[in-house]
Amino acid sequence: MTEVVAALIWQGDKFMICQRPAHKARGLLWEFVGGKVEPGETKEQALIRECKEELDILLSVGDVFMDVIHEYPDLTVHLTLFNATIAEGKPQKLEHNDIKWITPSEISNYEFCPADEEILKTLKEQK
Repeated sequence: MTEVVAALIWQGDKFMICQRPAHKARGLLWEFVGGKVEPGETKEQALIRECKEELDILLSVGDVFMDVIHEYPDLTVHLTLFNATIAEGKPQKLEHNDIKWITPSEISNYEFCPADEEILKTLKEQK
């Protein structure tokens, strides 16, 4: 099983979503920023590193929003989504095709990675 971390970053009533690059697996689908946990890293360290690499921001990681296990045809992921805020920097598209800030009511306008579906459902219910 692959340990994956992601950030739920709020700005007012909107949260950040990122569009995967076209050439990657699940290309052009939307997701929360994050990535794989490397050996020897804590989940929080991995998330801070990924956000620096992908968005050039310094992340302040909070508590766990929720975690899910999802089986893709090519891998099984254990995704831990953390509440987080941007401590420093403005998000840059270093890896992603696009970055957007959306409200929970706008979720249905975007096509997300299947692993995020359960999380998005919870987000919609909470608002």
